[in-house]
Amino acid sequence: MTTMQNKKLVIIGAGSGIGRQLAADAEAAGAQVLSVGRPEVDLTDESTIAALAERVGELDYLVTLASDPANGPVTELDRAAVHRAFDAKVIGPLLLAKHFAPRFRPDGALLVFSGVAAWRPAPGRAVMAAANAAAATLAAALAVELAPIRVNAISPGIVDSGAWDGPGKADFLAGVAAKNPARRVGAPEDISSAALLALTNPFLTGTTLHVDGGGRWA
Repeated sequence: MTTMQNKKLVIIGAGSGIGRQLAADAEAAGAQVLSVGRPEVDLTDESTIAALAERVGELDYLVTLASDPANGPVTELDRAAVHRAFDAKVIGPLLLAKHFAPRFRPDGALLVFSGVAAWRPAPGRAVMAAANAAAATLAAALAVELAPIRVNAISPGIVDSGAWDGPGKADFLAGVAAKNPARRVGAPEDISSAALLALTNPFLTGTTLHVDGGGRWA
């Protein structure tokens, strides 16, 4: 295992609860962290991705947590919203790889985020399932093409990261916990620790780590 000490880590979509946790944990482990939000890079605009890569220069690790869900019945989907969902999960990460790949230092790693919906689809979640499945496949394909840069994906389950805040949250999370084999929902720390593993394990590439409490089987 390598360490995060003195590594340069760029996090795209760091405004989420998981992103903030990862940034904090990586910094605590000695990494230099650059947290990037939508005002600084728009994954639908390749020019902003290229500009960010130029500004960052050399780096060790890159993580993208960006998402833009297009949920709802198939018969009511908006084409533009579907495109944005794939921009966030698939096309954007592909363009990040395009512009950052030449800048990775030895033993560099790229981490993309998939999600449990790809393995446990539900009504109204067809776009989410397809985009997350594509993200996992993209990680495997990039691991082969960009080798020896390592590329992996994380597939979180239901995580109490702030995304579910609102009326009915407690009952929803309790229901998920009761069904999960782990008998709990996730916390940002669970996903962050898996992300750090994916970044620092030198023999892990082309893999999707399922950090879902067994939720894809529940």
